[in-house]
Amino acid sequence: MAIDLDRPYPLSERQLADFRRDGFIKLKDVFNAEELRRYGDEITRLTIALNTQTLPMEQRSTYDKAFLQVMNLWEESEVVREFVFGRRLAGLAAALLEVDGVRLYHDQSLYKEPGGGITPAHADQYYWPLASDRCITAWVPLQAVPKAMGPLAFFAGSQSVEFGRDLGISDDSEREITANMEAQGFEVVDEPFDLGEVSFHLGWTFHRAGPNRSATPRSVMTVIYMDSAMRLKAPDNHMQQADWGRWCPGAAVGAVIETPKNPVLFQNAA
Repeated sequence: MAIDLDRPYPLSERQLADFRRDGFIKLKDVFNAEELRRYGDEITRLTIALNTQTLPMEQRSTYDKAFLQVMNLWEESEVVREFVFGRRLAGLAAALLEVDGVRLYHDQSLYKEPGGGITPAHADQYYWPLASDRCITAWVPLQAVPKAMGPLAFFAGSQSVEFGRDLGISDDSEREITANMEAQGFEVVDEPFDLGEVSFHLGWTFHRAGPNRSATPRSVMTVIYMDSAMRLKAPDNHMQQADWGRWCPGAAVGAVIETPKNPVLFQNAA
């Protein structure tokens, strides 16, 4: 089967409505096995090569036990750049956000080692100095993810909840956000991912993942997209301040984030 990362993936009105309601969606067969093998091998190779974590698992923090993490791999490899710049994923992001186009915020490889711990409950946008909620993460497993491997789990409909938005990934966020979600009756959708299945979630949708109890690493590539008209906001915390300098260098508060690190990856035809 030929590789064409620009091939559209159509969404139904029902799927768009489900995403508006739930703040996340899981989509089957976004990639085929050949595509995942070609790009997954390079992403995994670079993640292992560039990772700087040297502590044994038992000496790491809860955050560092969750995964090995390497960002903006598109700048390290033409092969990964092909994947991150593919219009199939970017077109899905624009359709789900209901915007005319999307820019790259950054990419991020998440490699949960065998024996790796939980990913505590959190909302990604705590880290992002973005002026609106029109931002989304594509979570792309590079292999099937059974329950034992720690698939991403979502609190359906939680994107409108403000409690917990000031909590970074930590033991506190896992305890406090989970307790609040349970008290309000939010459904937890915690299901395996088939090979080729991809999820998308909004920046304010609360989510978590279980530990990797399997003997196989859980290798995942994520791409974070934002509305092509997204403006930078004044940072609310030190993490947003750091993200501004790292992922939006040169952008000005109140202005559209159009730096060389934030190219437009999809734009609807006029």
